[in-house]
Amino acid sequence: MRFENQTAIVTGAGRGIGRAIAVRFANEGARVACVSLTETNAKNTADEINAVRPDTAKAYAVNVADHAEVQRVGAQILEDFGRIDILVNNAGMTRDLLAMRMSVEDWDAVINTNLRGAFSFTQSILRSMTKQRSGRIINISSVIGLMGNAGQTNYAASKAGLIGLTKSLARE
Repeated sequence: MRFENQTAIVTGAGRGIGRAIAVRFANEGARVACVSLTETNAKNTADEINAVRPDTAKAYAVNVADHAEVQRVGAQILEDFGRIDILVNNAGMTRDLLAMRMSVEDWDAVINTNLRGAFSFTQSILRSMTKQRSGRIINISSVIGLMGNAGQTNYAASKAGLIGLTKSLARE
């Protein structure tokens, strides 16, 4: 129960790595805000957690690429839980295509989800963590952010940006 009496936000908690992270935090005693693009996926993860540890998880549907929506949901999570101790920026997407064929819309969708989403959620809770004088922010990145990959210029740029965001936050 390493995280007893702590609250974690996990973005991209509706499936895959995010779901596993949310469940693990709950198993270690944390209350969890399960954030996903779809209400169904967020609710499924929260329900799975609540089946084992009743009333410890809540579901939130939000498009992390929408800054205003993230600010609203971040404030709601703070109101619902009272404090945030851990933020895991895990939400992400790919739209792989060679750069010469990639549309601006595909570029923007990946950058806005993977990078802006992490910035927006961080900004939504940073003041609260500062007042608490404690908190942890975990940005899930990828080795692709360090070395790149053919057909993944948008994904590589977004993950390299997350590495930079993480390093900058560590200095603030």
